[in-house]
Amino acid sequence: MNCPIITVTLNPALDKTARIDVMSPGGLNRLENVVVDAGGKGINVSKLIAALGGESIATGFLGGGPGEEIAQTLRELGIKSDFVKIGQPTRTNLKVLCDQHGITEFNEPGAMVSSSEMDALKQKLLDYAKPDTIFVFSGSLPRGVDADVYATLIHLVKDCGAMVFLDADGAAFRAAVEAKPDYIKPNKFELLQYFGADENADCIALCQQLLDKGIKMAAISMGAEGAFFVTKKESLHAPGLKLNALSTVGAGDSMVGALVYAFSKGMTLCEAAILGIAASAGAVTTEGTKPPSRELIDELMTQVKLEESK
Repeated sequence: MNCPIITVTLNPALDKTARIDVMSPGGLNRLENVVVDAGGKGINVSKLIAALGGESIATGFLGGGPGEEIAQTLRELGIKSDFVKIGQPTRTNLKVLCDQHGITEFNEPGAMVSSSEMDALKQKLLDYAKPDTIFVFSGSLPRGVDADVYATLIHLVKDCGAMVFLDADGAAFRAAVEAKPDYIKPNKFELLQYFGADENADCIALCQQLLDKGIKMAAISMGAEGAFFVTKKESLHAPGLKLNALSTVGAGDSMVGALVYAFSKGMTLCEAAILGIAASAGAVTTEGTKPPSRELIDELMTQVKLEESK
């Protein structure tokens, strides 16, 4: 089994990550160690898959100078891409790290996408949609796009027999769940928000309600607490690994990338969970949204402990 993977990033970004000793609100802040990455959740998924030695095709929308820079970065990384070029420039995001406040993110809203540009993307996805293909729909939405866009795109490719992994939040997640993606990865906050539940709710029971809607697997990321991985037959929990974190940005995307890679190779849920936890933990040790190396992921896999949850 070796399923093609298509990552879809509707709202990519040129991510700038910088460090500062002390944050001075209202004053002059001089940034240091500025790192520039091709960003956006789907693009981060493609970068992790490449780090594992796998292949994917990254698509979505790119525009202007920042879009060209992202496309060039992907070429340098050896990641295949096939984006729809749009009239407005791709956004640039700034993430500032300091010991005093942790990470502070300044994210632009994104480009305005026209109906004709969206139609062009739909046709592109249809061209790739086959029964053995896995699509990854993830991330925030650009301007001009309705909150039910993921639901629309999921129906589009699933009608061609393709599989779907969803990683979204808010109204986009709520609408997309009704389209029955095969795999989902909300974090704990997003899961509780979807159900209107409090902090003490049973995450496994909530996941089972999502599976009743036709979803095959739900992975619930919980930061340092690890993650749950739930199917109709299995419920697994993996505690988080304790590492010196440089940046948590992209950790969830690395988990998605590892899980998608694992499922495309026909791995078991246990194997996929171990790979997912290791990739997510490794991601926090890198600056910006750079993926961890395959060597580090392999090393961390030996430290992952899985337990059955009920």
